[in-house]
Amino acid sequence: MGLSFLFIENKPITSFISSTLLRWLYLQFPKTKMENGFEDLIASYIENKVGISEHFLSPELANHLKQNLLDLNKESLLKAAGIGNSEKLSYDGAIRSDSIYWLDKKHNNVFENEFFAQIDAFIIYLNESCYAGITGYEFHYSLYETGDFYLKHLDQFKNNPSRKYSMISYLNSNWQESDGGELMIHQENNNQKISPTQGKTVFFKSNELVHEVLVTQNTRMSITGWLKSD
Repeated sequence: MGLSFLFIENKPITSFISSTLLRWLYLQFPKTKMENGFEDLIASYIENKVGISEHFLSPELANHLKQNLLDLNKESLLKAAGIGNSEKLSYDGAIRSDSIYWLDKKHNNVFENEFFAQIDAFIIYLNESCYAGITGYEFHYSLYETGDFYLKHLDQFKNNPSRKYSMISYLNSNWQESDGGELMIHQENNNQKISPTQGKTVFFKSNELVHEVLVTQNTRMSITGWLKSD
């Protein structure tokens, strides 16, 4: 399965070694292509509190999921995204202007099920290597049209701490810098602007990092969700 994380004083041993040595250690263990994507997320998360895998989704799967999203939008099945959870939900286009559609295994869509299988495998990998204690997840398609944005926010709700990690997988081929729509993650002295290019997945703690989606100048698509511990 690749390198498992040992712990010293409740911290992963990888936090005590350099990123160069960490990458060298990873190369010593045989891994599948999928596991490489998993370890890209975990290693970069440990290094910078933001995990990034440039090719977490295969080109084929990303294309199929993107077509699903386009078809759903054509059928007017996407809904305005709200702010808060079911206990305290509101809508404010001055804060958030994207549209969403929740994924559900009950839909029995072959490509969404392939995505779920990959997430299931990642959770097993994450729990076994990092003792993360993840027990579930939720994901939705997200569509930003030209001019859309999402102001600074945290993903974990004040009235429900079950969201532990945020994950965003992007579905935008041929994305250009002029298209905007970057994910801006705010850290002390280290703001990070991430371009939403196809296949890329971003991973971070839901209760730690304030982030925003900058105004997009092109149609911007993703699958956004949270790994949860109930």
